[in-house]
Amino acid sequence: MNIAIFGGSFDPPHIGHEEIIQKALEKLDIDVLFVIPTYLNPFKKRFFAPADLRYKWVKKLLLPYTKAKVLDYELRQNRPVPTIETVQYLKRKYQPDKIYLIIGADNLSSLTQWRDYEKLKEMVEFVVATRDKRPIPGKLQRLGVNVDISSTRLREHPEANYLPKSLADEIMHYYKQKNKEKNEQENRNHRQSTR
Repeated sequence: MNIAIFGGSFDPPHIGHEEIIQKALEKLDIDVLFVIPTYLNPFKKRFFAPADLRYKWVKKLLLPYTKAKVLDYELRQNRPVPTIETVQYLKRKYQPDKIYLIIGADNLSSLTQWRDYEKLKEMVEFVVATRDKRPIPGKLQRLGVNVDISSTRLREHPEANYLPKSLADEIMHYYKQKNKEKNEQENRNHRQSTR
């Protein structure tokens, strides 16, 4: 059995994520693609949409893809989970012959800082989803993804055409509401500080 792992905050999931999922299913010799929302990325300070909501969004996104499954392992830990821990969990549970680990090209520069990197690279084959024409070392397998969008930008300015069709309305509504609450809070704070 061959599996692939694609983890991320998915805060929110966007068409770039969807393209990575499609390309992975198309190009990699796998039986299952596990898409794994993080509780909190170990390199980030906070998340915006709560874990259960991001899980629900990813689950809905994967409905058309029979070989893709959303995994709640990291969410259930209620803490940042290093990738190696998730890989070890999947190894114990499924005993796969091969594990592909899909990472964004933007992660390449910090990869050696990941927990137990040397051990991790023995356990998985890295597959890089290209982004922003970043150079990728020759021997790494790649998935050509041509969507120039970031979750950060979408949280601040939700745009339906960058969101998966099945989720666009829900995600737009959520972040617009969050931004409205944030602006109201900032205005209240500003008024209090100028009194």
